[in-house]
Amino acid sequence: MTPAEQVSVATMVKELGVAIAEAQYQMDQASIRIALLLGDGEIDVSGDKHNLLELGFTPTFYQLTEATVEAKVSLTATRSEEFGGEVKLTGGYAFFAASVSASYSQKYSYTATGSSAITAKFVSVPAPALLTDAIRAHIKRLPK
Repeated sequence: MTPAEQVSVATMVKELGVAIAEAQYQMDQASIRIALLLGDGEIDVSGDKHNLLELGFTPTFYQLTEATVEAKVSLTATRSEEFGGEVKLTGGYAFFAASVSASYSQKYSYTATGSSAITAKFVSVPAPALLTDAIRAHIKRLPK
């Protein structure tokens, strides 16, 4: 993992919160733009002109109701040691020889793996009550 990929849990939670707030704001702005579009333009219904709001269409609003950050980390460290040796003795009446062979090795290994996932749940919610009330009041003021 490079230093650029290392993030503290506190930073991850903070950035998720900010991302949720920004996403919520953008979704609200999109719903407002749709409400304005529904109010623009007219449709002829049996000779009467109506915009889509007057006909009961309303923009859909969404909320982020849940967000989950999940992180999984696996660490493994191993150490192994190996010893080995061999001794050979050879002898006779006039000479004696000995050979010794020894070996030693020590091995270390370390592995780290990780994964993360972020899930979010979007739910449609009714238009704000004030918007709905304003639309109804506007419709009542229209000439019949």
